[in-house]
Amino acid sequence: MAEYELVREIPNLCRNNQMRDVFVSEIETDDPVDYVRSFVKGRIDSLSTETLKDGTLAVYVESAGLFQKFLFTPL
Repeated sequence: MAEYELVREIPNLCRNNQMRDVFVSEIETDDPVDYVRSFVKGRIDSLSTETLKDGTLAVYVESAGLFQKFLFTPL
């Protein structure tokens, strides 16, 4: 079981508002994408992944009109 620092970011898409909700936690999982699917718990309109240069796995999800970005950094 791998251990990750998880950063979950929800951008505020309101005009002239650059605030974001950011949540940080440590989790253990063998499959970060499966973790995101179980976390969202609903119909996922789109899901994509990207591995960043530093090894962080970025998972982008849109569900029920809400866009979320999950960053999994190995600990």
